[in-house]
Amino acid sequence: MPAPTQVTFRQALGYWLKLGFISFGGPAGQIAIMHSELVEKRHWISERRFLHALNYCMLLPGPEAQQLATYIGWLMHGVKGGIAAGALFVLPSLFILVGLSWIYMAFGQVPLVAGVLYGIKPAVTALVLHAAWRIGKRTLQNSLLQGLAVAAFIGIFAFKLPFPLIILAAGLSGYLGGRYAPEKFSGGGHAAARRDDKFTGPALIDDQTSLPHTAFSWTRLMVYACIGLGLWAAALGALTLAYGWHSTLAQMGWFFTSAALLTFGGAYAVLPYVTQAAVLDYHWLSAPQMIDGLALGETTPGPLIMVLAFVGFVGGWQQQALGADALFWSGAVAACVVTFFTFLPSFLFILIGGPLVEATHGDLKFTAPLTGITAAVVGVILNLALFFAYHVLWPQGFDGAFEWFSALLGVGAAVALFRYNAGIIRVLLFSALMGLGYSLLP
Repeated sequence: MPAPTQVTFRQALGYWLKLGFISFGGPAGQIAIMHSELVEKRHWISERRFLHALNYCMLLPGPEAQQLATYIGWLMHGVKGGIAAGALFVLPSLFILVGLSWIYMAFGQVPLVAGVLYGIKPAVTALVLHAAWRIGKRTLQNSLLQGLAVAAFIGIFAFKLPFPLIILAAGLSGYLGGRYAPEKFSGGGHAAARRDDKFTGPALIDDQTSLPHTAFSWTRLMVYACIGLGLWAAALGALTLAYGWHSTLAQMGWFFTSAALLTFGGAYAVLPYVTQAAVLDYHWLSAPQMIDGLALGETTPGPLIMVLAFVGFVGGWQQQALGADALFWSGAVAACVVTFFTFLPSFLFILIGGPLVEATHGDLKFTAPLTGITAAVVGVILNLALFFAYHVLWPQGFDGAFEWFSALLGVGAAVALFRYNAGIIRVLLFSALMGLGYSLLP
């Protein structure tokens, strides 16, 4: 089979836009879609180059599927290709979530909508529990890693330790473990990276294809770093000048910058941190609203971390960021602010670090801390599942009534996920219908 002819930037734009609308299924599903299209069908990139890019993206904080699209776009068409691929992976879900968030805030108290949300909440709790099990099954391969997960759970549940401190301690534990017990910290890796290395025919970017624009350059690194830092400072500075440092928008810009740098292990890893801050510290939204936002994020295309745009919308709306007479625009602008500060580091990691960090793939000094962090994330996600369960089953606190129907729905969703490996959309849809039916009973 001959290698494909050169792909124009316009052709690539068409594919990345299409991907933005069909990228359901979380990171595993999104990576599988890209592999099927780019490696097996279109032959734009070889199997080895695809997996090499994936393994690098896994070392980074942030959404690995979006970073993988950015990386491949960068390989194909340089900086403009990386920016276009990464942006189009996110923008469709941003617009969809803004629309859904508006419907949620404007009509969420309508009985029909409230009934649907009532059914979805216990299903989302089961989804978070399933995520902890899924990541733990892949990660906790020995007693040391299991101990890290238990310690992280106790730290955040019993001692209320901040999420960044837990991540720092887990990373340090992984680094020390890589030095003194390397056999315990040498596992890990995405399921997709353990595929058989099958030959799929010549590719446009093959194993030995030389790409001059990917060569490392200190000058290029410094230029991109300065541009990225300048964009971040300019955006945060403009929000501060326009609305004040303590305004909702400026505080969102600052907070979600830190969140973007702590998303090791995927969106479920950062949700506890965001929940802890957005619900308990900033009071941008309530715990039930956070659960609803996760449900909306699960049912839209794009990376699951886009649920943070929902947090921004609801927070901007409820805090009246642009005034009481502009609630929609308060939410929409806040969602855009959150999205910008969440994804800016992801672009910079690829454009700055791609040429530099590729050479470190497989080096235990870099992979062992990630293994430790991922192990701790399992315990943190388990704590999030308990946090959600409390607010779903005892919405008025332990002194209030126990929601038996929610409990039954949650157990049913868990059985569907754990026992029958049911799809997320199907579980959420069934739970929504059950909640709607229950709400209509006299």
